[in-house]
Amino acid sequence: MSDVRQTVIKHCAVLDVDRGVLVKDRVVLVSGQRIEAVLDPTEVDPRLLAGAYDAAELTVMPGMIDCHVHCVASDMNLARNAVLPNMLACFRSIPILRGMLNRGFTTVRDAGGADWSLAQATETDLVAGPRIFPSGRALSQTGGHGDFRVRSDILEPCGCSMRLGNIARVVDGVDNVRLAVREEILKGATQIKIMASGGVASPNDPIHYLGFSEDEIRAIVAEADGAGTYVMAHAYTPRAIQRAVRCGVRTIEHGNLLDEETARMMVEHGAFLVPTSVTYEALANDGPRFGFPAELMHKIDGVRTAGREALRIAHRAGVPMAFGSDLLGETHEQQSNELLIRAEVLGNQEALRAATTVAARVLNQPDTLGVVRAGAYADLLFVDGNPLEDIRVLLGQGERLKAIMKNGAWVKEGLAS
Repeated sequence: MSDVRQTVIKHCAVLDVDRGVLVKDRVVLVSGQRIEAVLDPTEVDPRLLAGAYDAAELTVMPGMIDCHVHCVASDMNLARNAVLPNMLACFRSIPILRGMLNRGFTTVRDAGGADWSLAQATETDLVAGPRIFPSGRALSQTGGHGDFRVRSDILEPCGCSMRLGNIARVVDGVDNVRLAVREEILKGATQIKIMASGGVASPNDPIHYLGFSEDEIRAIVAEADGAGTYVMAHAYTPRAIQRAVRCGVRTIEHGNLLDEETARMMVEHGAFLVPTSVTYEALANDGPRFGFPAELMHKIDGVRTAGREALRIAHRAGVPMAFGSDLLGETHEQQSNELLIRAEVLGNQEALRAATTVAARVLNQPDTLGVVRAGAYADLLFVDGNPLEDIRVLLGQGERLKAIMKNGAWVKEGLAS
């Protein structure tokens, strides 16, 4: 006899995100970690239906995907986070991961910090959390967005490769960045993250800084491609975005200062955008009380308001946009608010697509993640309400999620049977 776990769920109103419709009265058959079939009830043995879970009055949708998180960023002050003892940094990531899963994010792409071991911990259910696509440590040049050393007359060697809590490593020069990519891939990174412009949360790099040279970026892209993967780049300004895309970068993170010319260039090169609007709201509103460095607060205003216009520009140009949050410390709980921002600017369906089908394409998993169909992972949310009509049913900490399934196993079991 087979010992593969099987689950039958009836009366499913399945959300087809790309078409923007609910396909009602379906039966979802789950076998092991995968969806075996999505059927009309007349196609199912009545004996199976008799003992099935009942999803009546609920919307059944794919587990959501966040393409820009920092699982180990438990402190809003990244310099302080970078010197946490490894065990403490690891333990503090556990409630962050559990919170993501409870909010319905069954898959995340970590943009710096999480490694292969943390991905294994959630995959094997040692730790409750989403499936993780880890970048390992992001790559930053000296003085860039991943260099958290304070300005001084003496430049101490960077110890950024020594602590789990440091989301990045400092590396300079073509040969050195090639080696760094190979090392991160060896350690289990599923994609490579680079800093291609200045940033908000780092001390020495104004937003307009460009980061790595084009030769360095091309070398990083070539090494990633040689390993069968791609590069994601932190970049804000049109010049930084254009350089990165021209050098072969596949996904642009943030992109708040995007202009129309740059958006058209992204489309021509087949690049994705991963906006993270919610983090600037969180930094502006809650940063001071949660320890975000006061001397960096002035950086927020330059990108916060521009971010919503960048969403409109990218949408008009046809740039595919995935969901990202990029939250730090205590503000991780605001993750779902990114859906509300997207919905206010682009509508509910586009917000949902960003967190499902488009995000799955970013991860090169369009048939296995972000969809409810045969062959996909059984990552399912059972929602009290229809998010196409009211995106707020997905906000908060998962209160309107009556049940959650990841990899065919119940994370939250709230269906009658």
